[in-house]
Amino acid sequence: MTEALQPQPTDRVLEVGTGSGYQAAILAELVAEVYSIEIIEPLAKNAEATLQHLGYKNVHVKTGDGYKGWPEHAPFDSIIVTCAPEHVPQPLLDQLKEGGRMIIPVGAKFAQELYLFEKKNGRLQQSAVLPVRFVPMIRTEKEGEK
Repeated sequence: MTEALQPQPTDRVLEVGTGSGYQAAILAELVAEVYSIEIIEPLAKNAEATLQHLGYKNVHVKTGDGYKGWPEHAPFDSIIVTCAPEHVPQPLLDQLKEGGRMIIPVGAKFAQELYLFEKKNGRLQQSAVLPVRFVPMIRTEKEGEK
């Protein structure tokens, strides 16, 4: 997934699903800034503490609903999503920079596909990468709520 993003040293990357912080640490070695969102507060706090302890100053972690992205720091050069929504969240597409790439697993619990999106000339190009199985994306609100 990281390779598909084609990370560059000047990139600002949004990661949805911090988990242990491992992916954020990998990205931090490759890009300028990583903004990582985790919906499960104990995971977010533990990952943030671990990343700080390891000396990562270019990783920013917050607890929140990854479906909404992190609009205060958008647009992002790349977005990597490590949990599977049933459909692609529009807020994430909106926060992707022109020329940016997003990699995301999409689908129901047992039938997901990994997709790569590229924003070119204001339009999104989508390509299926391979079948996958990720944990489902958890939301703080039900669909249709703000």
